[in-house]
Amino acid sequence: MAVRRARPDVAVTVLEAAPRIGGKLTVAEVGGISVDVGAEAMLNRRPEAVALAREAGLAPDLVHPATTQANLWSRGRLQPMPRTMMGVPLDTKALAESGVLSKAGLARVALDGVLPATRLEPDQDVSVGALVEERFGREVVDRLVEPLLGGVYAGHARELSARAAVPQVVALLDRDRSLMRAAAAASAGPTSDVPVFAGIRGGVGRLPEAVATASGATVRTDATVRDLARAGDGGWNLVVGSTRDPEVVHADAVVLATPARPTARLLSDVVPDAALELGRIEYASMAVITLVVRAADLPSTQGSGFLVPPVDGRTIKAATYSFAKWDWVRDAGADAGTDTGGLLALRTSIGRHREEQALQVDDAELVAAALADLRDAVGLTARPVDAHVQRWGGGLPQYAVGHLDRVRAVRAAVAAVPGLAVCGAAYDGLGIPACIASAELAATQVLDALTPEGE
Repeated sequence: MAVRRARPDVAVTVLEAAPRIGGKLTVAEVGGISVDVGAEAMLNRRPEAVALAREAGLAPDLVHPATTQANLWSRGRLQPMPRTMMGVPLDTKALAESGVLSKAGLARVALDGVLPATRLEPDQDVSVGALVEERFGREVVDRLVEPLLGGVYAGHARELSARAAVPQVVALLDRDRSLMRAAAAASAGPTSDVPVFAGIRGGVGRLPEAVATASGATVRTDATVRDLARAGDGGWNLVVGSTRDPEVVHADAVVLATPARPTARLLSDVVPDAALELGRIEYASMAVITLVVRAADLPSTQGSGFLVPPVDGRTIKAATYSFAKWDWVRDAGADAGTDTGGLLALRTSIGRHREEQALQVDDAELVAAALADLRDAVGLTARPVDAHVQRWGGGLPQYAVGHLDRVRAVRAAVAAVPGLAVCGAAYDGLGIPACIASAELAATQVLDALTPEGE
């Protein structure tokens, strides 16, 4: 879409290795209900995703969650998640009333108000866990930060970069000696009344197809790019297809929107310095288990779902009550379950960085593990009407300490090669708006290298 806006004279071809477009945005039918089985919400407080959805003709279908009140399944009890900024508590009294922390944990939190200010040098990075633990203690990291980051990155707080994963928290360090006071003040800012998330009626998985259609780009699926080389005319030759039947595709400019390691392989000859840095980015695997149950079989629930601290040793790391979060999902379940009193769709997620063994079982075992935890958490004992397992092998890049320096090095090396750019979740953020912003930046960079229109 960025190319169409800036240079409608430029023809765009998308080479997609998978049999469908969209990556981790996809919809599947489970129990007669079409639901997202990848990302199911877009950050609304950044403009890129909702703007692109509108541009692609989906404005009438943009919706906001009916509820965003998350719970925490901690120490065997479900309790409302206290308000935080990426795990940083906003209010001592509310935190105490939530019951999430022990008395010792609460006493340690209170030290945030009297400890010397934490400062980071401009070129200094630390892990999220180290930063938060210094201010609030280990229990806040284990019980609040870990479940939140596990849901976003499928990673570990003590390994993820604070500057890359929670820049909004790092930005608070210069505002007040107390990180809690700074976070509370920031959370009461001018966007506090703006819905945090947006969705699309029928599923966020509808977005890629709508964008592809609106952009006018030529999209080829099952088109794996195996090699990339400079052409004699200054453009690029891409080797596409199987090793037994390769095809050479010529392009004036190339944007690589592939995960870090495939990108590293493609750049190994043309930009070896960037390839070396990209090859060091690790990925986490996870699975989304979607369940459809009879409304009469699900005990009463509260809020939009719950997060699970990994310290408790459970299999699932989160559960989302899709039927409560999205009105369109609830309506679809009511229509699909006319003979059963209504159906409800919910989903759980399993898998963290370097814990792939939890996923090395068949789909039936993943469903059984999810049901076992849901039985203990909410009392669900009935078998589901239907279940769907969506595996995302190597799906989530890990932003290790020093990630921003790595990204700067990659971009600097690639920028030295005209007509080439990179984008995707491995660089500036995993969320849909961040990925869109990354793609728009890459499109601008390669367009700058093309001959201006009319010359």
